[in-house]
Amino acid sequence: MLIIAVAFIALLVTLIIGVPIPFSFFASSLVVVVMGKYDPGFLLPYGYSKASSIILTAIPLFVLAGGLMEKGGIGEKLVDLVELFIGRIKGGLGAVMVISCAIFGAISGSGCATVSCIGSIMLPRMYAAGYPRGHCSALIASAGVLGLLIPPSVTMIIYAWVGGQSVLASFLATVIPGITLVILFSLVNIFLLRNNPDIKVTENYSLATTAKLFGKKSIKAAPAIMAPVIILGGIYGGIMTPTEAAAISCLYAIPVGMFIYKGLNKQEFYKTVLNSVTTAGVILIMLFSVQVLSRLYIMENVPQKLMFLLQAISENPLVIIMMINIFMIIMGMLMDDISAILLCTPILLPIVTQLGVSPIQFAAILGVNLGMGCVTPPCAPFLYLAGRVGGAPVNEMLRPTMALILFAWLPTLLLTTYIPQFALWLPRLVLGSNF
Repeated sequence: MLIIAVAFIALLVTLIIGVPIPFSFFASSLVVVVMGKYDPGFLLPYGYSKASSIILTAIPLFVLAGGLMEKGGIGEKLVDLVELFIGRIKGGLGAVMVISCAIFGAISGSGCATVSCIGSIMLPRMYAAGYPRGHCSALIASAGVLGLLIPPSVTMIIYAWVGGQSVLASFLATVIPGITLVILFSLVNIFLLRNNPDIKVTENYSLATTAKLFGKKSIKAAPAIMAPVIILGGIYGGIMTPTEAAAISCLYAIPVGMFIYKGLNKQEFYKTVLNSVTTAGVILIMLFSVQVLSRLYIMENVPQKLMFLLQAISENPLVIIMMINIFMIIMGMLMDDISAILLCTPILLPIVTQLGVSPIQFAAILGVNLGMGCVTPPCAPFLYLAGRVGGAPVNEMLRPTMALILFAWLPTLLLTTYIPQFALWLPRLVLGSNF
């Protein structure tokens, strides 16, 4: 256990001082190799064999699709359509942003792309309507995480790959928690702004005018709406695998962005491809480094030792699961979602299955935990990203962020953790399997 303790401390220290995440994982692996006297010759081939899986092809494709849709103007048309119905309520623009993040997240599969795209569209509108800057940035931080939960999600593809589970079942497990978060984010947002006198609402149109505007905006938004219909319909209908759906989403985004919405030109296309290749390269190096580290953790029997440690504190399965949740939230606070899911899955999945938790339910538990960790101070990577996009200081974001954590994230986490049907009902309905 001493080896693992030293390796984990090395990982935390290197992360805290700002060492790039893949190199932090390699440093931790080096500690285990040296102290455990392992032959490093078998680690590189193992890492390569795991990282060469065809499933992982979906990751760079979804990253590219998210970039193309962000630049192509697809998000803006979705926002315009949703705003027509909710914009007239005080706090309604916040709900528009949340729903738009959920829809765009279902297209791109990327939380960062969702924050960047929907944030750049919605935040200026909300500021002009009198919304507090800190509130808006805190809301887009939490809503952007929906890109990690609403399928098709890159993180769920990685979880299914590492844990040896069905990608489609992992997708389905996060749908109800994701929709629950959409509803709770919208309600908390409206409640926080209910007495704010500075909020302006959109004009209250007559029924005839609303119907006319709906017809116009629906026509303009139709190509954008078709994107999630094609992608999700193809995956859930069994027509396409997630990898094929990712490729189709790229092919669909190019003509729509270039010729219909005209937000994508040759220069932007080149920049998007270059940025996506860079991002995908970083992710794949990270996949390789974490696979090496997780292999060493398994050889050191870390899951079993951690289980013994947790049982020494309490033998109650509900308490053990609560401690595992706290551990995952901390991991989500310290590192990005992909790194955290790569580290937590091989260590924690054997433990929760011993406690009787379905691996598919654990996909949803892990997704909600890491999503909440990404917006929980002090580290909170998505909170800082949203602050940069919205130009808001973090101290102004803390109060609304804590309200969203207490009244949206935590209730969803408790439901997902302690009521199995909350995550498993949809996978069982669609796939007919007893997960």
